[in-house]
Amino acid sequence: MALTVLCITFILFLLLGVPVAFSIAMSCMATYWSMGLPIELAIQNMVSGMNVFSFLAIPFFIFSGELMLHGGIADKIVTFARNSVGHLRGGLGMANVVACTLFGGVSGSPVADVSAMGGVMIPIMKREGYSADYAVNVTTHAALCGALMPTSHNMIIYAFAASGVMGTLILPAGAGELLVKGVSIADLMFAGLMPCLALLVFMMAAAYWVAKKNNFPRRPDGSIPPLDKFPGWRAVLVSFIASIPGLLVIAIILSCIIMGITTATEAAGIAVTYTLLLTFVGYRTMNWQKFLKAAAKAAKTTGIVLTLVGVSSMFQFIIAILEIPDMTASLMMSATNNPFIMFFLVNLILFLLGTFMDMPATILICTPLFLPICLQMGMGPVQFGMVMLLNCALGLNTPPVGTTQFVGCAIGEISVGQVMKTITPFYTALFFTMAVVTYVPSFSTWLPTLIVGHPVY
Repeated sequence: MALTVLCITFILFLLLGVPVAFSIAMSCMATYWSMGLPIELAIQNMVSGMNVFSFLAIPFFIFSGELMLHGGIADKIVTFARNSVGHLRGGLGMANVVACTLFGGVSGSPVADVSAMGGVMIPIMKREGYSADYAVNVTTHAALCGALMPTSHNMIIYAFAASGVMGTLILPAGAGELLVKGVSIADLMFAGLMPCLALLVFMMAAAYWVAKKNNFPRRPDGSIPPLDKFPGWRAVLVSFIASIPGLLVIAIILSCIIMGITTATEAAGIAVTYTLLLTFVGYRTMNWQKFLKAAAKAAKTTGIVLTLVGVSSMFQFIIAILEIPDMTASLMMSATNNPFIMFFLVNLILFLLGTFMDMPATILICTPLFLPICLQMGMGPVQFGMVMLLNCALGLNTPPVGTTQFVGCAIGEISVGQVMKTITPFYTALFFTMAVVTYVPSFSTWLPTLIVGHPVY
């Protein structure tokens, strides 16, 4: 009965257009009431879910990304990327991929990445003879790298969700056993670097292939303009040096964690301080009006994310009492006990759910359901985190909720339907990356294992 109330009310609120966070909260409260539990318990679960020290990194990372967005860091990165590969066939598209990946690393947000890079690159690409759908697809897909970079606040959300599910588990570690307590945020940060590099390579290949196939850039009359000349290694070096201060935020975060100077939360605070100094004093591109706009946007996003975290604590309490993860695992295990097929099914379900829900909501709802299944099949929590983040990122670029796609289409002044007609090569690049991360465990766990000095799963 309680499970029926939870499902029906949640679906009903979503159909009525109620935001996901409030839909979860009201459906959970209705379920608490149907189970005879006091509503005060729901509020207590919500508050305790948000009252976690490591969550301080979320507003810091979000604020740092907004300061980067409004502080003009994007212009320096675009210049470096264009000088590097802009002279090749489809070079502006590949430059867009490089620029989006680099800015995604400092912002940690695919949406912020599309807003910043799309606002600069999409109009330039259209003016230079690239089609609007190509410009939008390149930008929105390359921007998804931000979900895997160390500055991504979604990694912290996943670490919270996974730690709540796992508690203390015994996982195989070669001949012996390893006692795992929760999921390290630092391990997740290092684990995302190799998948992000793979996504960069596959996306550049897709951008080059589509450009060569369609002879981009191409004038409206169908003629093909001559390619830009290579500006020379001196110009590449100068533009790279100009972009280094903005890119250093990634190095600062990772080096502070590797050397044990700070925790991930404290490193996020250092990133904000560094970004403020860089934009106000270094580049001098920040003013009081831009600062207030960045602070307001960061406060709004933080409120949304932490509300989702709080209501997901209510949700996790219910599914634990009703033993929903065990029921889900039994149902899926009855369908197949083949790890290859099981991981495919999990990817498929996560992708479908990600098209209807925002990234934090998908992570918080689906981690308790699918992480236990994947653990039984031999996929560790760090590897599953990369699979989860990739699927959620793909959902950001898929209707009906695809936030990054809608932002990109608005900038490119083109409909979502037109963009979807030519999206296949870029989807293929994402699916290749997802397949490697899913079926090659060491691809995402090798680097954190090498850095921390003990097996990471």
